[in-house]
Amino acid sequence: MAWIVLVLSGLLETAWAIALDRSAGFSRPLPSAVFAVTLVLSMAGLAYALRDIPVGTGYAVWVGIGAVGTALVGMLALHESASLPRIVCLLLVVAGVVGLKFFH
Repeated sequence: MAWIVLVLSGLLETAWAIALDRSAGFSRPLPSAVFAVTLVLSMAGLAYALRDIPVGTGYAVWVGIGAVGTALVGMLALHESASLPRIVCLLLVVAGVVGLKFFH
């Protein structure tokens, strides 16, 4: 269960990062509210998962999921660069996250 919560919390990290960007420095109320709610839920999920998963592994997986998710949203929806080197680097992050899960 802890791993499922950790993955969901990583996805929520992607949501709060995108909402933070869209809040325009907290000048837009709806994205600012989405940021606050998803941030709290993401942190709460991470805290829950860390009860059963070592902090180094849990935090690295959480950040990895959030970073890859945010970069993918940027490339797919926000027209950021989707160059081959960026994609290869993201795949390396995914490989690291998967490795941490398997060698946990």
